[in-house]
Amino acid sequence: MKVMLSIKPEFVKEIVEGNKQFEYRKSIFKKANIESVVIYATKPYGKVVGEFLIDGILERKPSELWDLTSEFSGISQTFFEEYFEGRDIGYAIKIKKFIPYEEPLDLSFFEQIKSAPQSFCYL
Repeated sequence: MKVMLSIKPEFVKEIVEGNKQFEYRKSIFKKANIESVVIYATKPYGKVVGEFLIDGILERKPSELWDLTSEFSGISQTFFEEYFEGRDIGYAIKIKKFIPYEEPLDLSFFEQIKSAPQSFCYL
């Protein structure tokens, strides 16, 4: 099974370039059989650009997550701390391999999706 995540274009660029090897989330999917993440690059780009295979999901206190993942976070510590502010637990999805699509797709390609997911949606 796959999920779709909305990711800001500047972070998608970091994933494509291999600088961002973790995708951080405040909440995570409940289903255990998720193998890959389809990436929707948010506006102004607004396209589905590819997907990545999941190499595991870390669940930790945000400070511990940063200590474990900061070298390949693709974001600043300030951004990370602001994102997780007030949270006891955070999640880091380890990116195993990014697979770009030959042609970026419109959301309308995915018939079951009417708008970009706020957090994630199952495909």
